[in-house]
Amino acid sequence: MAVKVRIGEPKPELAPEEQDNSINVQLVVRKSLNGDIYISDHSDIDIIILKGKNKILAIAKDLMSELVYGAQDRLFTYLTKRGIVVPESIQAGSVYGSMEAKIQNSTDFDAENMAIVNISRWMDSERPYFEFMDEYEEMEMERYVDPDEEDSTELGEVPQEAEKGALRPGYNYGPYWMSYTY
Repeated sequence: MAVKVRIGEPKPELAPEEQDNSINVQLVVRKSLNGDIYISDHSDIDIIILKGKNKILAIAKDLMSELVYGAQDRLFTYLTKRGIVVPESIQAGSVYGSMEAKIQNSTDFDAENMAIVNISRWMDSERPYFEFMDEYEEMEMERYVDPDEEDSTELGEVPQEAEKGALRPGYNYGPYWMSYTY
């Protein structure tokens, strides 16, 4: 006996002609000559669905860092929880800083399309992070280029003095200035 559970608001019934089984996703995607799918929406990683090998590969966009590994780890954790990848197949790829996993075999669903849909949902969950980072970088740039009144001084506003700051004139020490005392 099958048990069906629905959490949330009841779904409104559609007329049979209005029902559609398609799912729309919006991703920046390229397709290679051999049919591999390159998804490049994320700011830290590129995701490649290798059709011939039935794998998902995540590679660093610019440089390898903790941010890249964190994004790869979150991606494959998400896909593992959704049953898209085989958990024990997650490993480092043949490209430096890459991570890969084998896609589950399915007779009921198209595994590659399910992977694309779930990657799109993961991207939607990550989107606030990289939108925040873009806004933060823009705010920092604006702070340096056009500072507020309290963070800037006009020319001539700070009085001139003979000695100012930590470096005093006449006391320039080399790296070995005390070596003659030994």
